[in-house]
Amino acid sequence: MTNDDGVDSPALLPLVAALAPLGPIRVAVPSKERSWIGKAISRWSELAVTKLVRDGVEILAIDGYPADCTNLAVHSLFGEKPSLVVSGVNIGLNIGLGFFLSSGTIGAAMEGWIAGVPAIALSVGRVGEDRHWKRDAVANVDHPVWKRAARVGADVVRSIVESGFPDEVDLISVNYPSDADVDTPRELTELAVVGYDRLFRRKADGVFVHDFDGALRDIESVPAQSDIAVVRSGRVSITPIRLAHTARISKSLRARLERT
Repeated sequence: MTNDDGVDSPALLPLVAALAPLGPIRVAVPSKERSWIGKAISRWSELAVTKLVRDGVEILAIDGYPADCTNLAVHSLFGEKPSLVVSGVNIGLNIGLGFFLSSGTIGAAMEGWIAGVPAIALSVGRVGEDRHWKRDAVANVDHPVWKRAARVGADVVRSIVESGFPDEVDLISVNYPSDADVDTPRELTELAVVGYDRLFRRKADGVFVHDFDGALRDIESVPAQSDIAVVRSGRVSITPIRLAHTARISKSLRARLERT
């Protein structure tokens, strides 16, 4: 189990507890928040690994990125590979292609696929209201959203584990509203091909800071079966992802590009 919100994430321990009935869990997470980092891998930095115990749970806090955590956990920190990587529960949704490609939570799951381990990413939030709900929820480790989100995520993971991870799927991205519970309707979805708008605001001359307001491009035109539309409707979105796709091009362009 890993995340991109770090060792102090209020979503961490509730998910450990919710997943515990499924089998032994090993936890390796960033030592601090590493959101919006994608699948970055540390190259020149030395990665310190610190063992912590929180509420009886042993946690390895790693001074690196989410994908670093997955790679270390799979290959270096434990005696055997895990049977599954669970990344999350992320504090905020990862719906639409723009978020999918930018998310450290997804990046950690991608690293699991690269290592040959099935992976599931879990994310909770509110469409278009990213800042508002987080402000209160993150400040309160006992906020009811965390145990509720953990139960939803664990229930989806349980279904996948009991059925067997699907063939020809590289990872599964699960997104759900912050008020979802285990009885909330769920739907298999597709990844909406949607980006985002401005990420940075000017702070001073020549200085900009990250200040994303949650705005997504072309959100009103997404298909009904997309992850964005399903979460907006209050349901749980479960998106099976294939990472390795090759695009098709026209015969005329192929003729221009290929040479024998």
